[in-house]
Amino acid sequence: MQETPTTLAAAPGAAANKPRAALGMKALLAVAVGLVVSQGVMVIMLQGVGIAGAAYIVPLAIAWVLALCYAASFSELSLMIPRAGSLSTYTEVALGHFPAILAVFSGYVVVAMFALSAELLLVDYLLGVLYPGLGGGLWIAFGLLGLFTLLNLMGIDVFAKLQNVLAFVMVVALTLLGVSALSGGFAPHEIPAGQIFGEFNLGDGALTLIALAIWGYVGVEFVCPLVGESRNPERNIPRAMFIGLTMIFGVFLLYCLGALFYIPRETLVNAELPHLEYATAAFGGSGTFLLAVAAVTATCSTLNTSLASVPRMLQGMAEQGQVFPILGRLTPTSRVPWVAVLFVAGVTGLPLLIWGDDAGTVGLLLVAAAIAWLLAYIIAHINVIALRRRYPDAKRPFRTPFYPLPQLIGIAGMVYAIVYASPAPELTTWIFTSAGVVLGIVSLVAIVWIKGVMKKPLFRPEPLDQLMAGNAGDKRND
Repeated sequence: MQETPTTLAAAPGAAANKPRAALGMKALLAVAVGLVVSQGVMVIMLQGVGIAGAAYIVPLAIAWVLALCYAASFSELSLMIPRAGSLSTYTEVALGHFPAILAVFSGYVVVAMFALSAELLLVDYLLGVLYPGLGGGLWIAFGLLGLFTLLNLMGIDVFAKLQNVLAFVMVVALTLLGVSALSGGFAPHEIPAGQIFGEFNLGDGALTLIALAIWGYVGVEFVCPLVGESRNPERNIPRAMFIGLTMIFGVFLLYCLGALFYIPRETLVNAELPHLEYATAAFGGSGTFLLAVAAVTATCSTLNTSLASVPRMLQGMAEQGQVFPILGRLTPTSRVPWVAVLFVAGVTGLPLLIWGDDAGTVGLLLVAAAIAWLLAYIIAHINVIALRRRYPDAKRPFRTPFYPLPQLIGIAGMVYAIVYASPAPELTTWIFTSAGVVLGIVSLVAIVWIKGVMKKPLFRPEPLDQLMAGNAGDKRND
């Protein structure tokens, strides 16, 4: 039977949905680093070092280890089941359709929606402070959203070239800021090293900041939905995540320690734009330009990566029947899931329209939704354990070293981070209530869709051989 374009877009393993491999190691590394290092994270890192001082090195290192654990789980899953749907596909085979839909929508679509909105609001506000007359009216925010939506619709090659440049400029700017601050090369240190390291004390609640530090490492798994467009994924997907996380750890270490030489810890905690205070103190007037470059490229890099990765998650879900088939539609030549790209761009712009320039509300919603992101990581770890038990002999191009230790450590660490997710005790009820509402709405929609449209059980895993047969069909038809 001849398939129509609509049927083809929704069919699992349809050959027409097979993208071409265009992303090498450099592009995947740029994706991993570029999504994680956002302007919001730049602020969060300075707040952490302001609270704990030099002792923040310890939670920063522990969070890095936890991040390596989730990168190991995603590496094993993405290469065992190399599909664009990423976490939804792995969970569908390990735990069933309900946790699969819940994990992606609550842990990625909702989080990306608020994360991107907060990033765009922050860059609009920062540029308004640095260059009065530029900010306000959100025209910068909507302009960037429109520009990167258009560029992502043009194809993966355009995305990759942009991402390489954005990630490189951002990492260089932040590294230059950290190294210059530590060395005192541009401006004399305001605070002596003896005072900074003399105040090193883990007894002041530094270990509770693991929950804060983990936000500096979430997102490198966004390379996984791009597995079908990657060259040599068995080698490059794990390396991009592990190297990317290590680069991020090094950059944040320099960046955070450098701030202590110039800015009082109270200022780092309480300032609206602590990174602006930092850059100005370390570089004088030229610091504002350096910060503007770092902040704008960080926001653009996060936006660019999200508009590439999240739509491909939705594309994979459409191919499995977990969302509307139209979200799997591809452009004829560049093979971009254009409906999904427009959908993600639309939900990103929605908070901007509702709350305008009230970044505080979106910031709180982001913390609430980020709890769901950590739940998605817990599900990924559980997936690895479930699939190891159900399919012990399945082909795994990457196997987690010291299994199941990274999964057990990762689950415990993410639970700890969720418990301490609230930035202030008075906000705890609001944040967990908001997270509960988000999860409740997504759960209700998922139940209605699975039972009413898919006509399948909520928690019955799909057979792995059936899914892999679809992959084999792709290769034969190519």
